[in-house]
Amino acid sequence: MRDTKTNSELFPATEQSVDIVPGRKLAAKVAALYRAPFDHFETRPVEELRLGFDGIEGDFHAGATRRSGGREPWYPRGTEMRNERQLSLVAADELAIVAERMGLKEIKPEWIGANLLIEGVPRLSMLPAGSLLFFKDGVTIKVDAQNGPCRIAGRSVAENAGMADREAGALLFPKAAKRLRGLVAWVEKPGIVRAGEEISVRVPEQWIYPG
Repeated sequence: MRDTKTNSELFPATEQSVDIVPGRKLAAKVAALYRAPFDHFETRPVEELRLGFDGIEGDFHAGATRRSGGREPWYPRGTEMRNERQLSLVAADELAIVAERMGLKEIKPEWIGANLLIEGVPRLSMLPAGSLLFFKDGVTIKVDAQNGPCRIAGRSVAENAGMADREAGALLFPKAAKRLRGLVAWVEKPGIVRAGEEISVRVPEQWIYPG
């Protein structure tokens, strides 16, 4: 017997509608670049970054895979997994807010292991996963997620800023930098990124999953 059910009967509507936010394009720029020595997460200013599918050549966070840590409680610590944290992106305006909350004059991008200082994107840390950054000279990187602030970065800030109570600074940073710590991303199309380079940011269509 032929099934005559309609799509609406096979897939009944949910109680809540799905809110769709259209995709959009933004213009941005590379304000500064940084690279980490292979043995430490803090970075140093450079004029260009050579990006491969493993990330930044010789960088502390380079690699196609990485070991899981506290951010992945669903795996035993040290489990090999895909490295979606090859690059750290931050914005000067957001770091200024964090510094103010911590009572500091400034927080430099290199203190927290940033690789790219991006300007021109309002609330950079809120760019959704899947956003694409197309660099003028051909590189493309893809946003994985917000970079959750941690005590390790907080301790680096406290030490570099000369805070009297470094442990208190390490504890304060995760609270002060919540949703302002920037983004982590990975290399989709390799090449060389240079300071001052223009970027076209493609923000994907988003939706709010009904609860």
